[in-house]
Amino acid sequence: MGIAYGGAPLNIASGIREFARATPRATAVIDGDRTLTFADLDERASRLGNHLLASGLAPGERVAVLLGNRLEYPEVAAGIAKAGLVMVPLNPRLTPAESAYILEHSGARAIVLDGALAAVAGDHGLLATTIDGDYEAALEKADPRDPDVPVDELDPFCIAYTSGTTGRPKGVLISHRSRALTFYLSALEWGLGPGRTSAAVAPMYHGAGFAFGYAPVFCGGTVTMLRTWDPEAFLALLERDRVQSTFLVPTHAQMLRGLGEGAVARRDLSALDTLYFNAAALPWPLKQWVMAEFPQCGIHELYGSTEAGIITNLRPVDQDRKPGSVGHGWFLTELRVVDDEGNPVPAGEPGELFSRSPFLMNGYHDDPEATAACTTADGFITCGDVVIRDDEGYVHIVDRKKDLIISGGVNVYPREIEDVLALHPAVVESAVVGVPHSTWGEEVAAYAVLRDVELDDALTAELEAHCRARLAGYKIPRRWTAVAALPRNASGKVLKRELRDTIPVNEGV
Repeated sequence: MGIAYGGAPLNIASGIREFARATPRATAVIDGDRTLTFADLDERASRLGNHLLASGLAPGERVAVLLGNRLEYPEVAAGIAKAGLVMVPLNPRLTPAESAYILEHSGARAIVLDGALAAVAGDHGLLATTIDGDYEAALEKADPRDPDVPVDELDPFCIAYTSGTTGRPKGVLISHRSRALTFYLSALEWGLGPGRTSAAVAPMYHGAGFAFGYAPVFCGGTVTMLRTWDPEAFLALLERDRVQSTFLVPTHAQMLRGLGEGAVARRDLSALDTLYFNAAALPWPLKQWVMAEFPQCGIHELYGSTEAGIITNLRPVDQDRKPGSVGHGWFLTELRVVDDEGNPVPAGEPGELFSRSPFLMNGYHDDPEATAACTTADGFITCGDVVIRDDEGYVHIVDRKKDLIISGGVNVYPREIEDVLALHPAVVESAVVGVPHSTWGEEVAAYAVLRDVELDDALTAELEAHCRARLAGYKIPRRWTAVAALPRNASGKVLKRELRDTIPVNEGV
């Protein structure tokens, strides 16, 4: 065997191993009144990895994980990685049919799951290890030594399935290198390292939720688990565990605001110094509320995708002077904005955003056509978003390319209308979609979550006038619907397809 030059490859289990040696008695994970030290986390991960290998799995095979945010999630992920296996996270909100598709498509041979979620997984003959069931007994019997199965850093550590907002979910192959570098740079950007406590709020079965729930532990800090989202419980968690950094999505901010004046101020949040947001753009009025309500915090707004990882970040120094922007390209990231023919567009002009970085996916599992459709020969990838870069290079998201409305041959970008509606005091949030029209092709329809008012003729006229004062006439919504909440996927993104499907074709004139 030859000499291995270049050092050890990046691996998502390596941070657990490092801090088990360096700070074995430090707290790695908090879950209510349960805690894990780094030494315990490391050993339990090794035992799980050995249990899976002893059960007949071979390195490279797939292990599904069906868990909510809880103490065991980091050790399960690390254990799978130590054994050289590949994790397939499952969303607990899936139907049995949806999870069956993912299990079959990924080729999963085993599953680690919460017994309360067994119905979601169904019965597919997989080797099952059940939390609150046989899990602890399996760990107790397993070898405590690190299995230390070698894997290349470009090998996948997981197959993360997209939400399926435009059809069948696709399996995104994410490498050890992609996420290990993301963890380290997240620690640099948002303060997740030794001596720091972060909260895992977004669901860890989703790409961003896992990255920002696992990164604190990987980098030697502490993560405290919020099992289910509740704004009051979240504030209590921040206060109790002296949380310093946390990742949120705009919906979380909306619900915190909904608690009413003084709800945040009543808590001792003096330890909290960093908030970072992703999933969808923060409407400017909501961002202003966040900055006013958490004046001690540096606010970051980042943008990315499961396929590309983190693409841009707007840092605290730019929040006031760049409203509506998601910032510059993140560390190690190149950006390209092009027209439909692939030609670069000048500053101030809309174009499709492509990025290239070490965070990119390896491709879609067993789907070369879909991989080819979103990648270029020189290694760039697109999420299908239309953006504008200003003369300083800051990125402003215009809209999803697939959400573009073409009405009478004219392009209408829904986000522009949503940003205008966010300025009206009666609107909590909105989603604008194009719906079929026999004359114009599509017409503009708005769904709005309202603040303690009814959508009657008077309010409809007021909303139309509000839009007309700020938008061209062809952008004014022709249909208005009030909803209690907008449908969202696990990452907090609005499922516009579900809204479109509720509206019949307007025959027009």
